[in-house]
Amino acid sequence: MSEHSGTLLELLEAIKRKAPEYYDLLVVKTDEEFEQAFTTLLEQAIHKVEANKKNFSTLSEDGISAAFALAMDMPGLTVTQEQNSNGHVDLTITADHCFPMRTKLGEAKIYDGPEYHVKGLEQLLKRYTTGREGRGLVLAYFKKPGIAMLLKKVRNHMEAEKPCNQKGAIADHAIKWGFVSTHTHSCGEDLEVSHVGCNLHCESEVKTSSESA
Repeated sequence: MSEHSGTLLELLEAIKRKAPEYYDLLVVKTDEEFEQAFTTLLEQAIHKVEANKKNFSTLSEDGISAAFALAMDMPGLTVTQEQNSNGHVDLTITADHCFPMRTKLGEAKIYDGPEYHVKGLEQLLKRYTTGREGRGLVLAYFKKPGIAMLLKKVRNHMEAEKPCNQKGAIADHAIKWGFVSTHTHSCGEDLEVSHVGCNLHCESEVKTSSESA
């Protein structure tokens, strides 16, 4: 082993220890491996936003998406808002150091019923997606209580209506409160889309008599 190769291996081991998420993105070879690495980062970002839901629950879709982009942005992964992709898509997520280049597009909606969720799906697939990107993302922000039941309503609605040339059965997502659908795109290929919920519902606090005084 040469001195240079030894130094490179030491660098990779250091990255693996200190920044495992970045390392996972750096070494992916297949779409499946990239999706696994991305899912970990996506779940971490959702937890960060949910942990601060009292600060974010009153924001607009754009405001919450800004917080989400900041929560997900990290070395090796660039997350931008309103980037042009046949229109201004809510989230563009790019793995900077992957070859071939890997990009994901995401549309975000504050939950307002299954039809509104599907509107986001239609925007993503019919306006923004070229077919070259990886698995798409529809991110649903739930300010209403009962995220599990409400997301199930979305899933049932899509199973019945099969929007955007949906095909096959809807599958569970690795992340809780999520599922994956498949759609035949105008490019001629079948594309997957992740539908993931973010729980921003805040219980109203009842003030005691001493606090009200």
